[in-house]
Amino acid sequence: MTEQESTFTPIKAARYLGVSEASLRLWRSGGECPRYFRAGDKLVRYRRADLDAWIESRLSEPKPKADSLTA
Repeated sequence: MTEQESTFTPIKAARYLGVSEASLRLWRSGGECPRYFRAGDKLVRYRRADLDAWIESRLSEPKPKADSLTA
């Protein structure tokens, strides 16, 4: 896959993450979003690797079952 193919517009990045573009924009303005770069004054782009890393960083650990707490 070329670098161009692994670069997402905000619309495509939002689809990839399963959220709205508005959510992604809100997260970006609040500093809570995946890493991105500006490909011009107003052109925001995301790399697939950064989206995947952001997802990975938010994975939660499974909680232990109640019966394993009493063992």
